[in-house]
Amino acid sequence: MTDIKTQSQAKFRSGFVTIVGRPNVGKSTLMNQVIGQKIAIMSDKPQTTRNKIQGVYTQGSVQMVFLDTPGIHKPDSKLGNYMVKVATDTLKEVDVVLFLVDVSAGLGGGDRFIIEQMKNVRTPVVLGLNKIDLVHPEALLPIIAQYKDLYPFAEIVPVSALKGNNVSTLLEQLGKYMPEGPQYYPADQVTDHPEQFVCAELVREKILHLTREEIPHSVAVQIEAMSVRDNGVVDVSAVIFVERDSQKAIVIGKKGALLKQIGEAARKDMETLLGSRIFLELWVKVKKDWRNTEHVLKDLGFRHD
Repeated sequence: MTDIKTQSQAKFRSGFVTIVGRPNVGKSTLMNQVIGQKIAIMSDKPQTTRNKIQGVYTQGSVQMVFLDTPGIHKPDSKLGNYMVKVATDTLKEVDVVLFLVDVSAGLGGGDRFIIEQMKNVRTPVVLGLNKIDLVHPEALLPIIAQYKDLYPFAEIVPVSALKGNNVSTLLEQLGKYMPEGPQYYPADQVTDHPEQFVCAELVREKILHLTREEIPHSVAVQIEAMSVRDNGVVDVSAVIFVERDSQKAIVIGKKGALLKQIGEAARKDMETLLGSRIFLELWVKVKKDWRNTEHVLKDLGFRHD
């Protein structure tokens, strides 16, 4: 990945970029590719991202704070309403919007819905055509023409978030829209989220990978305690919340086998994240219909403020 080209004597420029798009178009994959490490969890399940994840990219005299937002979709719960509001609210709060689409899936109703939302803001919008590694290059021109007919995009950049293709060009184009401003974060900081948040998300990612049907959408994870021993080992205690007793049994698995598998996979990622040995304890508890219970959503961190 090449550096953003900046003049050595240029004043510092900084700003915020929100990544919006339908569920599963690769927003979290792109975020992790830009930052250079995993800070946003990924899976093939829709609506994996629930909160606004902030990733910090600093290169030369430019700093961009990326917001990986939940996929904009038709909500079916209070949690869903929260997720969509988080995503649409950011459109007016940033310096540039990165609208990411999946070129292998084609232009869909979800894309058209998001474009209609963007017509209500004056923020410049860059169109990122993702997953170009899955289509023939000649197929891109008619796709670009389709989107051009629907919205006056400031820039259009084809990329592969998974492979890293053309991501440096995308960063250069986004950097042009950063105003002069302060360096919000140290150059080596990659996210503003506390370690507890990222660790909880890593546990949830493993559940998404290892379960199916209704389980992924019914799960929330909360870190109850995190402490460091004298020998440097980090003790982490996490609770997995589900909505029904039957879901609890599935997550635990026969003789605790699935829960053990979830814990082992999450622990490895935590050790990479923190650079320390991890002792992880997982508990599974039932909070009935938590996705539609206002005070429980707030307790779990889903709050508009």
